Amino acid sequence: MGGFARVWGPARLTGPRRSVTLRPASSATFKVRAAHMAKQRRPALKSTNASTPTAAARPSRAAEALVQPRPAAQVAATTSEPPAPQRRSTYFEAVAIYERGLEALQRHAYAQAASLLESVLRLYPEERELHERVRLYLTICQRQATQREAAPQTIDERLYAATLAINGGQYDQAIAHLRLVRDEDPDNDHAIYMLAVAHAQRDEHAEAVAHLERAIALNPENRALARNDPDLEPLRGDDAFRSALEAPSGSRPDRRRPIKTRSAR
Repeated sequence: MGGFARVWGPARLTGPRRSVTLRPASSATFKVRAAHMAKQRRPALKSTNASTPTAAARPSRAAEALVQPRPAAQVAATTSEPPAPQRRSTYFEAVAIYERGLEALQRHAYAQAASLLESVLRLYPEERELHERVRLYLTICQRQATQREAAPQTIDERLYAATLAINGGQYDQAIAHLRLVRDEDPDNDHAIYMLAVAHAQRDEHAEAVAHLERAIALNPENRALARNDPDLEPLRGDDAFRSALEAPSGSRPDRRRPIKTRSAR
């Protein structure tokens, strides 16, 4: 092939050879390199100062307020019981009549109980917390009354019929029922007091005052009842009525007798 000859085998260097001399590293060089490598491999040190909490571990202001003790005056104000509400003087008068109505209800004297309970609603409209219980027992009295005969036969039935008649403005019919009760039980102060009311509504002052004085003599509690009873308003200008309401100098004995109830004839 041409004028060139292929030479097989390792190539031979024809140029001059250079010798390389390795010098041993000094101890100072090793120290510098070791320090540099150690600095690169050293992990970041965590803070061991436990006295400086992080923001996440630090309690909030709301939590600190809950932990801090409250003043003694503030604790006493929150733990002390609220003062009891002050009662009006009329409250105790209303409760006294209410209790008389319950006693009559327990004796099954439904007419007398209904009349007394209705007087609490009429005379003491400001005692609303008592009215709910009064209406409850009034419903019981009315339920028992509807189970009886239409024509009143006993004292309780006549008293209840007279109460309904007075509330309906039928004073003649009320007086007729109450006179039958008075004839059967002359010392029934409740019937006699209702007679005073019926006569007062008919402007019969003399009869009304006479029955009122008799009712007060039998039961002094009727005096306080008459002072606030709007059904006796026609008698307010009567001198005999005002003198009947004055407290007596000496207390009179209570001559009340239990109401006698006869079975239906």
